[in-house]
Amino acid sequence: MNEQKHKVMIVDDDSHVRIAVRTILGDAGFSVVTADSGNECINILQKGFSGVVLLDVMMPEMDGWDTIKAILDNSLTEGIIIVMLTAKSVPDTKMIGLQEYVIDYITKPFDNEDLIEKTRFFMSYLQD
Repeated sequence: MNEQKHKVMIVDDDSHVRIAVRTILGDAGFSVVTADSGNECINILQKGFSGVVLLDVMMPEMDGWDTIKAILDNSLTEGIIIVMLTAKSVPDTKMIGLQEYVIDYITKPFDNEDLIEKTRFFMSYLQD
């Protein structure tokens, strides 16, 4: 099995969130990469990343929904599972037509054990 199948990418403009999630998931045995923007996420995907993408909804310049559009426009959906990280409790109108590419939503602040268990569950979708 390709070792990249066990990777998680955290895409969030907040460095505190990236560090916290990287620590939580890294300590749970996941290989974690981080991106501080939608553009950096696209660059990592273009280099062959596969795994679970934990994608923040609210980011400057390119938000989570714009990032999903860029993933689709660049045909980078193979081998990834997209999970949205959100502090929003109200659905975003930008998600119309894109929600089918999102497997789940994790609301911030999140429970550490819940984050680990959900990430393990999403990983199971990628294993051959």
